Amino acid sequence: MSNLSRKLKINLVLAILMCVTAIFVTAQTNYYQCWTDGQGSVNCQNLSGGRYTVNWSGVGDFVAGKGNNPGTGNFSWTGGANNAQYFGVYGWMTNPLVEYYIGRGGGSQKGSYSTSKGSYTLYIDNRNGPNIQGNGAFQQYNCSGNGGSPINISEHMNGWRNIGAGVGSANYCIVATEGWGGSSGNADVTVGTGGGSTTTSSGGSTTTSSGGSTTTSSGGSTTSSGGGKTYNLRARSTDGQGQVNLRIDSNTIATWTLGSGMSTYNASSNNSGGINVQYYNDATNRDVQIDYLSVNGSARQAESQSYNTAVYQNGKCGGSYSEWMHCNGILGFGNTP
Repeated sequence: MSNLSRKLKINLVLAILMCVTAIFVTAQTNYYQCWTDGQGSVNCQNLSGGRYTVNWSGVGDFVAGKGNNPGTGNFSWTGGANNAQYFGVYGWMTNPLVEYYIGRGGGSQKGSYSTSKGSYTLYIDNRNGPNIQGNGAFQQYNCSGNGGSPINISEHMNGWRNIGAGVGSANYCIVATEGWGGSSGNADVTVGTGGGSTTTSSGGSTTTSSGGSTTTSSGGSTTSSGGGKTYNLRARSTDGQGQVNLRIDSNTIATWTLGSGMSTYNASSNNSGGINVQYYNDATNRDVQIDYLSVNGSARQAESQSYNTAVYQNGKCGGSYSEWMHCNGILGFGNTP
C-alpha cells in the first residue's frame, strides 16, 4: 500500500470515529431549557456534546439546563456556575405535580432516605403559581444532601416512595442553573446522562469524563477531581475574583475562582488526610466568605472550625470560628472520613 493510500485510509477511519463520538455524546441528552420571567438579561446557548452556557444580569428569575424528558436514571456533569442561586439536578413529575431540587433544603421535613451517594433529608413545600401545567397548586421537593455529580434520580424517587412521599410520572430532569433576585453571573456546563466516557472540546475549554474521574478547564477556574470522597464548597468572594484551593493532605485537588454571590463548587478525590481551603490572591477590597464545606454529604460549617490563619482578628491575621478569610491563609475543616 502506498503512503498516500495509507494516509487516506487513516483519515477516513478518524473521520468515522469522530462522527460516532459526536453522535454518542449528543445522544446523552434530549432536552434543553432556557426559561426566564422576562426580567433582566439572560443569554443562553444550547451547544453540542451536552454543553450549554448562560450569562445573566439583573434577573427576576430564570432556569437554564440540559437533561432528559422523561428524566430518570443517572445524571453527571462537568463545569459549573458562578453566582447562581441554585446549581444542580432539577426536574418535575406529574400526578402528583411536583417540582424537585437535589442538594438544597426548605419546607417541612418529611423524612430521610439513603442513596448510593449517601443520606438525604426530604423537605416538602406547598406552592401555588406558574408550573409546567400552567398556573396553580403544586408541591416542591427539596432534598438536602450531596448535590454533586453524579446524581441518580431513580434512587431518589425510590427514597421518596419509601418515606411516603408521592411519586408520579417523570417529566423533564436537567442539570440546572437558576438565578433570581437581581443576581448576575455565568455558567458553562457539559451534561451527560447514562454514564460512559466522553471527551468534548469547544472554544479552548476541554472536558474529559471517564468513570468517577473528571478534569475541567474553563477560563480562570480549574477543577481536578477523581473518585472516592465528594466535596461541595459553598462560598463567595466580595469582588468576584477571590481564588481558593481545596487541599487534602497538602495536595491541591481543586482550584476555583469564586463569584460575588454564594455558589456551590464541587470536587471529588480519593485522597485522605487533613482538609483545608486555601485563599491565595488577597487584594484590597477582596475577601472570601465560606458558608460550609460538605464532605460526603455532611456539612462542616466554617464558623465552627477552630483553625483559620486567613481571618483577621485582634489586629492580625489568624484566629478561629469565622467564615471569613481576609488574608492569604487556610481554613481547616478537619480530616477526611
